[in-house]
Amino acid sequence: MSQLAYLVVREGTKWSDVFRLVPGQSLTIGRAPTNQIVIKDERCSRTHVEVFMSGGQWTLRDLDSRNGTMVGSQLVKSDWALQPGDVIRIGRSQLVFVHRLAEAFADTATSVRRAEPPKQPQDVDDDSSVLSACEPTTITHRRGRTKLLAGEEDAEGVSKMGRAAAKLCRMAFELGKAANLAAMANLALEGLLEGTQADGGAVLMLPRGFQGVPSAEALEVVASRSTSTDHRYHRLSDVLASSVMREGEAVLARNVMGDSTLGSRDSHGVIYTTSVLCAPIRLGQETFGIIHLYSTDEQRVPDPDDLEFTLAVAETVAVALVNYFRRQELADNLSQVRTENVQLRERLGVQKEIIGNSAGIKAVADEIARAAETNSTVLIRGESGVGKELVARAVHYCSPRRDNVFVCLNCAALAEDLLASELFGHERGAFTGATDRKIGKFEAADRGTLMLDEIGEMSPGIQAKFLRVLEGHAFERVGGNKPIRADVRVIAATNRDLEKDVAEGTFRRDLYFRLRVLEVVVPALRKRPEDITVLAEFFLQKFNAETGRRIKGFTPEAADQLLHYRWPGNVRELKNVIERAVVLCRGEMIDQHDLLLTKLSTAGDTQEANLNEPVIRPASLADMERNHIRAMLQYTGWNKSRAANILGIERSTLDRKIRRYKLNNEMPGGK
Repeated sequence: MSQLAYLVVREGTKWSDVFRLVPGQSLTIGRAPTNQIVIKDERCSRTHVEVFMSGGQWTLRDLDSRNGTMVGSQLVKSDWALQPGDVIRIGRSQLVFVHRLAEAFADTATSVRRAEPPKQPQDVDDDSSVLSACEPTTITHRRGRTKLLAGEEDAEGVSKMGRAAAKLCRMAFELGKAANLAAMANLALEGLLEGTQADGGAVLMLPRGFQGVPSAEALEVVASRSTSTDHRYHRLSDVLASSVMREGEAVLARNVMGDSTLGSRDSHGVIYTTSVLCAPIRLGQETFGIIHLYSTDEQRVPDPDDLEFTLAVAETVAVALVNYFRRQELADNLSQVRTENVQLRERLGVQKEIIGNSAGIKAVADEIARAAETNSTVLIRGESGVGKELVARAVHYCSPRRDNVFVCLNCAALAEDLLASELFGHERGAFTGATDRKIGKFEAADRGTLMLDEIGEMSPGIQAKFLRVLEGHAFERVGGNKPIRADVRVIAATNRDLEKDVAEGTFRRDLYFRLRVLEVVVPALRKRPEDITVLAEFFLQKFNAETGRRIKGFTPEAADQLLHYRWPGNVRELKNVIERAVVLCRGEMIDQHDLLLTKLSTAGDTQEANLNEPVIRPASLADMERNHIRAMLQYTGWNKSRAANILGIERSTLDRKIRRYKLNNEMPGGK
């Protein structure tokens, strides 16, 4: 079977395009521009069908298209072996499969001029090959870089302007790829010195964003070159530069030796140029700079064609500059958008992770919303692991400071000296190891939010300095004497009983009241059991996505165990338990044995037991009655009538019980 095969595309009543099929390479057809054959038909799917060689036979495969594929009058339901003359119908478009182009063009004289075949192993040479299947169709294959961009303009019989046009085309191509302004200027100079009679020159630019009337004094040399080793580049006269920028016209001046208004001077003021070329780099009404060229050799005299070429290069550079500036602006905007997206994702992530349906968590959400509207200091309280930092982040990202930084510092993790350095920064040489100046968290959080976790662990010395800053006073870096101010909102968090610490003298009373302007109390997980299932499902889905597992849920026994566990580590412990269960679970459901739970008591168990649970001691009902009657008689001062009234019994009944329990001996005076 012939290796040559083609797909010929028909649009309306005409054959419009030819595509050569290459063994070993598949070809896709669809509406998306990434396909080799693009069909602009809304009935065509983005990637509709694929054509490939299988077992020496070209095969058509429908890629689950929306409207299906027809070959002739039959719907393609599986791989279809193509035969010469088969007409593939996709929407309103038709493609015919042939081995010889004459089979497709036997009834028409249409010349197919456009073809985009891939690289062919049987092409004759590296440059081009011509394949003629039948007249009048001619398909030309071209490999490699175009001659216009490969420096092939010096062929015999090509005019100077023709060579200049080819050079200009190649230069425009290279300028469009330049990475920066200096590279662009050097490319332009290199091409100009090759294409003109000049032997030196420079590209001079106005500063980016220059405002006002362009002047020679504002021009900066971006790139300069000289083909002669006898001198370096010397700047053109201010008169000529100002005139070119003001008038917007290119200038060619010859025989300028001794003319101070046109020539260039060396360091001794000697004018050495014989000819000068100068062209403005401008686009529309905006001027970016000028191109300055000159010749010091009397045998190399620029002509008007050189002036035209220089002006064309200057205009090409102007277009490349505008595109470069636009790329920079787009890159800056993209960077800003990415930063904003990161902040937005973080903000949405924080709000998304405050999960729960309980009244306690809804109250926390309301308090966050109220606190976010102000700049007041916030004190967040709750046991370890309840999510105090998450609440702090939510306050920040819902506040007017959301576009600025959120800085977090754990006060319990650092010694007093290091904590002072972290908070306020230090100067170089302030202490051993301080080799550079360091910006503290307060400065870093300027116009943003600073969260101080475990504020109750802060030493008394740091508490005093911290209080001054909270009161609006300036602070100094450790080892420095320059006062520094910062606009920072402080959010403090603790799991300690600050009231007890104040009473014991370990926490400053004035700092306590300064921090407790707004207070958010995050309830422990055991106090909101209705959130346990919701959180467990959330963490299950999270770790399923991270690990690629497909665990469906919890068995009833596991769910019951989660609900009745005390959770001493709160939400942090629940998260870790679910993560471990997802990793180690061998079935589709998490069971009891997958849950690693501890026997630790919760932080509030002892206190809650003292407040809410009566102390039980073994005693009979008679002992309890005796003790109660004795306590009531002592309470009434042994007024039996009043005691009987409180106890709800008759006076005679009380007397019998007093005799039964031998309480007469305890009566004052022995009565």
